[in-house]
Amino acid sequence: MYSEKAVVRVHNDLKVQTRFYPHPTSNNTIILVNGSLSTCAAFSQTLRFLNATRNVMLFDQPYSGASRVHNRSLPMLDMEDEALILLELIEYFQADEVMSFSWGGVSTLLALAQRPERIQRAVISSFSPVLNRPMLDYLQRAQDYMAACDRHRIATLVNGTLGRHLPPSLKRSNFRHVSTLDVHEYAQMLQHIRQILGLGSERYMRCVGNIEVPLLFLNGERDEYTTAQDALYFADLARRSEYVCIRGAGHYLELEHPQARDAVHQVVERFLLAGEDAPRLRRAS
Repeated sequence: MYSEKAVVRVHNDLKVQTRFYPHPTSNNTIILVNGSLSTCAAFSQTLRFLNATRNVMLFDQPYSGASRVHNRSLPMLDMEDEALILLELIEYFQADEVMSFSWGGVSTLLALAQRPERIQRAVISSFSPVLNRPMLDYLQRAQDYMAACDRHRIATLVNGTLGRHLPPSLKRSNFRHVSTLDVHEYAQMLQHIRQILGLGSERYMRCVGNIEVPLLFLNGERDEYTTAQDALYFADLARRSEYVCIRGAGHYLELEHPQARDAVHQVVERFLLAGEDAPRLRRAS
């Protein structure tokens, strides 16, 4: 699939590797935001169906994937830094929409709370404001393994928890990816985990109340870690929000099996196409 690659300077002179997949006729552009320990390669299925109707932009955080080589000396980034990076990329690519996965939802919601002028709709997948018992157990074990840089245990933990419903072939590739990350990437994820455990859910809940654009929350029926029921805690604050539970899917949704992929495709396409027919949101100055 054809893409236009570029290295873009962002927040505090960091560099991110971007891939822009143009659509021949659409003026709509959506930015996809990765979850922790992942790169834009995790959006392979999502890219295919989104690029059928709109321009799609993927990027790796400065410390990960194809961006890592462009940032030789890196500070630790927090969620607010990643929100600022996203806001700058929205402006650079003149994006109208954003879609996040898993912990990418934190920086995405923080960015949307700043009410970026161009963004009209957002999809938040596999995320909830509740650190429930399974998620707390996962984060605490991940914290211990990352502090020890125990690659095998980190990869085994991810596949046995969040990735438990992935097909065997993807579990193998996921294990290879997670177990071969750079030491700095583990340190960066450890920083995020400590920030998440320190902040709890209050920060995410507060910021959502400042978001004006329509939000679609997608969660898997079999996801024990970011459940569809827990995502509903956003409902009182997110005034223009929809909540969809994908049957038979776990945390990784469309990557797990064709039925989940098709269901995500249909729900996201309906939500985004509804925005194309609506008048563009005007924000009060």
